[in-house]
Amino acid sequence: MTASAPEPIEIDFDHRQSAHCESGVCANLLRHHGIEISEAMAFGIGSGLFFAYLPFIRINGLPLTTYRCEVGGIIKRVTRRLGCRVHWQKFRDPDKAMHALDERLAQGIPVACRTGGYWLPYFPPAFRFHFNMHNLVVCGKAEYQYIISDPVFPDKERCSRRDLSRARFAKGALAPKGSMYFLEAVPDTIDLAAAARQGIREVCRRMLNTPVPLIGIRGIRYLARQVEKWPRKLGEERTVLYIGQLIRMQEELGTGGAGFRFMFAAFLQEAADLLDLPRFLELSRSMTLAGDQWRKFAVIGGRICKGRASADDHHAAMAALLQTIAADEAAVYRELLQLIKE
Repeated sequence: MTASAPEPIEIDFDHRQSAHCESGVCANLLRHHGIEISEAMAFGIGSGLFFAYLPFIRINGLPLTTYRCEVGGIIKRVTRRLGCRVHWQKFRDPDKAMHALDERLAQGIPVACRTGGYWLPYFPPAFRFHFNMHNLVVCGKAEYQYIISDPVFPDKERCSRRDLSRARFAKGALAPKGSMYFLEAVPDTIDLAAAARQGIREVCRRMLNTPVPLIGIRGIRYLARQVEKWPRKLGEERTVLYIGQLIRMQEELGTGGAGFRFMFAAFLQEAADLLDLPRFLELSRSMTLAGDQWRKFAVIGGRICKGRASADDHHAAMAALLQTIAADEAAVYRELLQLIKE
């Protein structure tokens, strides 16, 4: 006698594609609980924008450069600033982790998980590399497969128990360790404007006032000096790998492009109305221009990596662009701080 398939579970979860996994998951979960919020607003309230060049942390053997805040930081700050309560769990045992997920699904709760994207079978081969910071929402089960709202894909995806378990317990840097989280309670009313001010203040202070030279505006300038030294210090082959890693972190890892600068610009555009500060529209345009400079940096780097560099595409040009970006962004952050004080 063949065992019958378990009863399907499909939670009525509104899946919307996003530019970035964590801010997308955050906005989708909040909307599920009745809080209408865009991905850009979640990113801004969560103080997602950041910069750090951390050569002592290695991803695939190469230095980590991050253009966003720490993993989980957006979710934590957004929910705290809006007065929501989140339940977080980590596990050592994969079976217990999957059992806990099944229990919540049976209660009709959509559950977010942090995963290693390499093990998710629906990722196209070109995007399947070891990266353990990918967030998604599990919102059902059918025919022995989980239904996944992965915010970087246009439609809901399916994933077997084995593959999802492997993704939740991927090894390597920043291993997810079975992490899962879901919203337990949301308030009846929220103060979006106050939360947006808090988000802006934290981003500006972090980018301008860090004592660590690898972080914020100082970090961008430090990286500029390193990029200029790399050919001498590392040799051509290793320099290409370092630049490739920089560009991948900036443009490919669900950033919406330009190291999250375009997303922050979209947030400032929304915040202009929310806070009744029309000057924010100009600052949004300035941040978009900074994003364009980051993209130009990536284009030059891409040409160098592919051996298609023109006479103007060299490491000194990349370093000069970074110095320009640092100056332009610093001016935006200083004015934002001033405006929200008034």
